Amino acid sequence: MLARAVSHALVGLEARRVEVEVHVSGQVPGFTIVGLVDRACQEAKERVRSGIASAERQWPGGRITVSLAPAGLRKEGSGFDLPIALAILAASHQVSAERLAEHAALGELALDGRVRPVDGALAVAEGARRSGLSHLLCAAESAAEVRLAGIEAVPVEHLADAVAYLRGERSPPPFEGDGRPALAEQDFPDLAEVRGQERGRRALELAAAGNHNLLLAGPPGTGKTMLARRLPGILPPLGDREILESTRIHSVAGLLSHERPLVTAPPFRAPHHSSSAAALVGGGPGPRPGEVTLAHRGVLLLDELPEFARPVLEALRQPLEDGFVSVARVGGRAVFPARFQLVGTMNLCPCGGRGDGAAECTCSPQRYAAFRDKLSRALLDRFDLVVVVPRSRAHELAAAPGEGSEDVRRRVLEARGRLGEHRPERTREADELLDRAVERIPLSGRGRVRVARVARTAAALAGSRDVLPVHVAEALAYRSPRELSAR
Repeated sequence: MLARAVSHALVGLEARRVEVEVHVSGQVPGFTIVGLVDRACQEAKERVRSGIASAERQWPGGRITVSLAPAGLRKEGSGFDLPIALAILAASHQVSAERLAEHAALGELALDGRVRPVDGALAVAEGARRSGLSHLLCAAESAAEVRLAGIEAVPVEHLADAVAYLRGERSPPPFEGDGRPALAEQDFPDLAEVRGQERGRRALELAAAGNHNLLLAGPPGTGKTMLARRLPGILPPLGDREILESTRIHSVAGLLSHERPLVTAPPFRAPHHSSSAAALVGGGPGPRPGEVTLAHRGVLLLDELPEFARPVLEALRQPLEDGFVSVARVGGRAVFPARFQLVGTMNLCPCGGRGDGAAECTCSPQRYAAFRDKLSRALLDRFDLVVVVPRSRAHELAAAPGEGSEDVRRRVLEARGRLGEHRPERTREADELLDRAVERIPLSGRGRVRVARVARTAAALAGSRDVLPVHVAEALAYRSPRELSAR
């Protein structure tokens, strides 16, 4: 007796088709799962046996062999519980094998037969659709997520519900909604709470309008992190394609809320400085997406940038240029998208006194040199905007609230519209100023391109059809300042 069910294994963010083949033969009882499976898959034997008993179905008396094909593809996780259980029931003629073959299945089984959701339901649903299947049996909590892929979700709360559905005895309750909830107001900190810091606010607006990387440096307590955490609040909302990209990533990472199955706002990630390179750019035996991928189409904040290990920071250079991360392991290769805005904050020296008129730097030359060595010139060159945030004066801290995030976001949207419709071009005078800067500052080839991009953003924010020398001059003012140079 042979039966098959269809499921999918995740390789990075991609779903690969897996056929769950079950053969029941002989009189000697046994249960074997083969096909390069991990510990969680092997433990499915106990969950499936108990789940079938809880669904009041008969456990086959012969030897059961479960093969997850292709055998050379590594299978991980508990999402194969449901297809294994259904294939066993089909092989023992307790459900229709023909009807089961028309569906994909995904879900973990509890010992009492309940079907639990698993990570990556959206990616699996997209894989099932590409395989030509139109229905996916899944946990009820995953139904909204599955519908986003354009496939019909069959939500089941218990294995008995799935059995009754495949036997044609009853249909599961219809899923209400299309998986696309109305966009709710996002709870981002408001820029109006920032007092003073006009130069930092301007840099934040430029970064949002042109999708630029930003580094905020200065003494402790000047509001660097406060400014950085307000960048997502002035970014434009995600488009439909970006929403699906971000949702797929967060689904695979297990970060989606079942009540809100869409990532509708630009993601914001702020990992601790003790994070490893694999945690930041992705990796592990899976491999799994890292923080740069979770921040795709959003913001990655690295607070206290020099506190990160240098190899971790150097791992950012490739995704910042290419917009993706390629993780190679002996067992295979995974490519993760990583188009994010990098925002870093840092003190100007280990003790924090450098750049502060009210304090004196006590760092020795050796200690300061070690501090500066954490940030390579290649990494600093990838920041479009570098701003030294000074200590606010008393009258600035006592001033009325500044301009709010909503007003700034409106200007950002208008500037992005201008950049998309009519990209401002540099005038001859602006070109000459940029050429002189290349020789005198000096600027690298990458630096010249980034200055030109910032100047174009400044022109778009000003509503100018041309990039003028004043815009190039502003962009040049945001290159690495003297406070970050060696003393």
